[in-house]
Amino acid sequence: MSFALPKLDYKNNALSPIMSEETLDLHHGKHHQTYITNLNNFIKDTDMANKSLEDIIMESSKDKSKAGIFNNASQHWNHNLFWKCMKPKGGGKIPSKLEKRIISDLGSVDQFKKDFIQAGTTQFGSGWCWLSISNGKLVVTKTANAANPLIENMKPILGCDVWEHSYYVDYRNRRPEYLNNFVEKLINWDYVESLLD
Repeated sequence: MSFALPKLDYKNNALSPIMSEETLDLHHGKHHQTYITNLNNFIKDTDMANKSLEDIIMESSKDKSKAGIFNNASQHWNHNLFWKCMKPKGGGKIPSKLEKRIISDLGSVDQFKKDFIQAGTTQFGSGWCWLSISNGKLVVTKTANAANPLIENMKPILGCDVWEHSYYVDYRNRRPEYLNNFVEKLINWDYVESLLD
């Protein structure tokens, strides 16, 4: 199996000005493509060549000699989710089923937003912040570099990339502003809700 760059559900300029066309050109077309190219090169002619992306991530996460495979496979998975979690004119009201789960598991919508933005802001260096399902409950976490909650037996349903390439063109060093705009103006809540079950 050879992995390929997914097409976006929107044009590269459709998230502007919250996420510029330049950022999407670089982030989707260059950074994400590089992870895929590297992954395909790493697994070519190996026993991982015909495995699912999730199986590659889980297997390589347990073997330090496969760090290159893990980093590129996990970043491919992370970005596949990231692109789906955004839409033009996103944000706004959270669908009722997801809203109820957020309130019951995390206290309130406002508390969730505060915790999610805080997780992304306080992730030192490169990484991600997440809303995931863990043992049937919603949890907010953060991971360094390429890591994702799958390897902790969680199911991520929302992820935000806080590597500098995700925001530096548009926000320079203002990561909290980027995260706030992601939450309030970009998230595709209908898609996030669809991953609940």
